Amino acid sequence: MLKNLSAEMHRRGVSSVDVQRLIGCTDRTVRNKINGSSSFSFDEAQVIRDTFFSDLRLEYLFANDTHPEPKPA
Repeated sequence: MLKNLSAEMHRRGVSSVDVQRLIGCTDRTVRNKINGSSSFSFDEAQVIRDTFFSDLRLEYLFANDTHPEPKPA
């Protein structure tokens, strides 16, 4: 799941429909990409960042939260 993207969308009032219209796919596809069932292409990620979150880094917005960081020994 892309928790950072989801949180920033909520904070800034960006809906999945806004993203869907921007990248030209269905709302369901956007939700699947946010929840990790599929992935955003680099071009999609870049246009989303540039349009809605230009002050944030791609690496932050699209960090994959499905693989937790290993705990220190």
